[in-house]
Amino acid sequence: MRDEPVFRWKQCLIIRNDIKMSCGKKCAQVAHAAIGAYEHAAKDVKKAWMSEGQKKVVLKVNGERPLFELKAAAEMAGISCSLIQDAGLTEIPPGTITALGLGPAKSDDLDRITGGLQLL
Repeated sequence: MRDEPVFRWKQCLIIRNDIKMSCGKKCAQVAHAAIGAYEHAAKDVKKAWMSEGQKKVVLKVNGERPLFELKAAAEMAGISCSLIQDAGLTEIPPGTITALGLGPAKSDDLDRITGGLQLL
């Protein structure tokens, strides 16, 4: 039996679970968060994460406030982040905060910030 790979780097994508969004809408918001956070990461971090296979974990929160708290904690830890605000063209009102992307960053650092969250 093969050993599971060890991922030293990952990206955490957090979606609000308290907003009524279709599955497709949630996927689009998480995709926006992933790209936004990646663009803010340092070049060496991007390279390390890419070389490992780009591990991503999708988590959920109930409410806007937890996203802001997670963003603040990530910024204090020097982790790239991207808070997503919807344009309101389809399912939800304009300006609604929907998702947060964190990293890529070291898995241990992200676990200290997101370890208490549930998977989507």
